[in-house]
Amino acid sequence: MLSHTTWAHPIKEKLTPEYLKSVAAFIASTYATGQTIYPPQNKIFSALEVTPLNKTKVVIMGQDPYHEERQAQGLSFSVPDDVPAPPSLKNILKELSTDIGQRQSHDLVSWAQQGVLLLNSVLTVPEHHANAHANQIWEPLTDCLIQIASDDDAPKVFILWGKYAQSKSKLIDSQKHLILKSAHPSPLSAYRGFFGSEPFSKANHFLEKNGREPIDWLK
Repeated sequence: MLSHTTWAHPIKEKLTPEYLKSVAAFIASTYATGQTIYPPQNKIFSALEVTPLNKTKVVIMGQDPYHEERQAQGLSFSVPDDVPAPPSLKNILKELSTDIGQRQSHDLVSWAQQGVLLLNSVLTVPEHHANAHANQIWEPLTDCLIQIASDDDAPKVFILWGKYAQSKSKLIDSQKHLILKSAHPSPLSAYRGFFGSEPFSKANHFLEKNGREPIDWLK
């Protein structure tokens, strides 16, 4: 799946064949255990498949996939419309409504199709066990993806919500790109600086200023 994306070549330039083989082995062994793992195996790399490198304008960092039934799509924060939106996603849409306007759908595939890379730092999770695959295999790959996006010449916006996402700022060239930091949209922290942060309008202002098409966040 990864090899069919536009990210594959720069990944192979930065990461060793041995590491990439270990990723493939981790996927094969994890999904063969009989335990329910999210997202479905064919959606692990959905973010890279839907949002090519040369189309990427915005990167929104998440931590790991949602871990309840039918939530995870392989896109950070996004959940299909026929599944209730988790609290963090509800707060993202609440901030969007005050920043730009009301969005009817909480499925964010249309954002990804417009160039918003919805990237989790950890790409798999066991059912009901949030962050159980942290620090096992994924971080070298996803850190590499952030660096690849940063190294690319086209100006981008990196949206980092919460301390964990903000720890990735060291991988980003802040002279070339805009880094937007705020509290996480979780109900535990959204009132500490996420609400009122206006990430969507700020991202579009930067894109337009740098000659790039803005994102239609309401689409």
